[in-house]
Amino acid sequence: MSTVFHKLLFDISEALATDELAALKFLSLEHVPVRKQEAIEEPKAFFEVLQEKDMIKVGDVSFLKELLYRINRIDLLAGQLGSSREEMERELQIPGRAKVSTYRQLLYGIAEDLTPEDVKSVKFLLQERIRKNKLQDNASMLKVLMEMERNGIIKEDDLRILKDILKEFRADLKKRIDIYEEKTKENNSKEELSNLICVSRHPAGQGLMESYKMENNPHGYCVILNNHKFKNPCENREGTIEDGNALKRVFEWLQFETVEHMDLEAKKIYETVKEYSKKNHSNMDCFVCFILSHGEKDKIKGTDDEFVNIKDLLTCFSGSNCPSLAGKPKLFFIQACQGSVGHPAVTVQEDCSGHLEMDAVPLPSIPDQADVLVGMATVEDFECYRCIRTGSVYIQCLCDKMELLCPLRKDIVTILTEVNKEVGKKVLNGSKQMPKITSTLRKQFIFQIPQCQSTIK
Repeated sequence: MSTVFHKLLFDISEALATDELAALKFLSLEHVPVRKQEAIEEPKAFFEVLQEKDMIKVGDVSFLKELLYRINRIDLLAGQLGSSREEMERELQIPGRAKVSTYRQLLYGIAEDLTPEDVKSVKFLLQERIRKNKLQDNASMLKVLMEMERNGIIKEDDLRILKDILKEFRADLKKRIDIYEEKTKENNSKEELSNLICVSRHPAGQGLMESYKMENNPHGYCVILNNHKFKNPCENREGTIEDGNALKRVFEWLQFETVEHMDLEAKKIYETVKEYSKKNHSNMDCFVCFILSHGEKDKIKGTDDEFVNIKDLLTCFSGSNCPSLAGKPKLFFIQACQGSVGHPAVTVQEDCSGHLEMDAVPLPSIPDQADVLVGMATVEDFECYRCIRTGSVYIQCLCDKMELLCPLRKDIVTILTEVNKEVGKKVLNGSKQMPKITSTLRKQFIFQIPQCQSTIK
C-alpha cells in the first residue's frame, strides 16, 4: 500500500470520534456484515476492513468521501480528500454512484433527528420485541435499529412497525418514512413496467421465477462434515474449526437444525450421509450439507486416509433413495481442491499471506436429477485455499455474503455469484481461485430471515 495513502487514512481515523465510527459502520452495513463489524473498535480497523472488501483503495476513495459526507464531516472531506459538500451533492446525483442505500440513509437520518427522550420512548415501545439487555440506557439509536433489523422487525421493504412507533411522538419522522415508501413504490412500478415490456417480447408463459417453499421451523438439516485431524498429522487442516463455527452461526440464525460431525473416517462419512437420507424430511423444506476435507478427483478423504466417492454421497439423496425430499432443494457445498494447478494471478491484495494451505479434493459427479445445487470452492483441475488462522477463503466469503444478502431476499445462485466475484478478486499464494456453481434447481431458493418472537421468556 502507498505510504501516502496509509498516512491519509491514519490522519482521518485520528480525527473521528466514537459515535462517528458507529455511524460509519451503520452506513456500511450493506457492504460489511454485522459479524465483521463487531470486532471493530477504532476507525483504523474499520478502514482496514473496507480495504479488504475493496471498498477503498489507492486511487479510489469515492466510498470514503461519501461516508464522510453522510456524517457531515465536511472538514475532513475538504481538508483530507480535496472535495466539498457541493461537489459530493453533484456526484451522488449520478445514477449508481451512491453506495449507501436510500434505506440506510433514511434510518441514519431518523436516528440523528431523534432526541434522547425520543430514543427512550422507542426503547420502551420495543420491550416486547427485543431482549431487555439490547435496550439498555447506553444503547444508541443506531444500535437499536440494528437490533430491529437483526430480529426482522424492520427491513428495506417493511417499515410498518417503525412507523407505528414514531407516529406516537414524532409524526414528522413517520411522514419521512411515508415519502420514502411512496418513492420506492414509484421506482418499483417503473421497474415492473420495464420488466413487463421485456417479458412481452418473449413467448407467453415466461414470467417471474417461482420460489421453493420455506415455511417450516426448522427449515431442514444443515449437516457439516468437517475433517480437521488426520491419521497423518502433516495433513491436519488448520483453520477448518473457524469454518465450522461460521457455518453453525449462519445456519442456526437461518433456523436450520445444524449439526457438525468432526474427524470422520471414509466409511463413517458415507454412513453419516446415508443416515440423514433415511430420515423423514416431510416436515422440512430442504437439506444442506457442507463437506470440508482433503481428497482426490471424485473422492473425499476420510481421516483414515481412505476415500469415499462423492457421487455415492449425492446419490443417497436421489428421489428414490430419499422420497421425503423429492421435489425439495438439496444443497451441497464442498471446500476442496479439484487439482494441483494454481490459476495465473493478477496484482491485487493477498489474503493471509504466508499462512495458506491447500485442500486436495475432487469434482463431484452430480446425479441426473432436479433440485440439486453443488457449490465448489474451485473449478476443475485447480487448487483452493484455507487460511490456518481464519478459515477457508470460500467458506468465510460465503458466510459473509449470506449475512449481507439473505436479509435482502437474494436467492442462493445470486449469493454464490457474489462469492465467485469476491473470491475471484483475490490473489492467494501468488495464484487465483475461482469457485463453481452447478445447479439443477427448478425454482429460486431464498433463505427466510427469522422473525423475532413477540414475547421472550
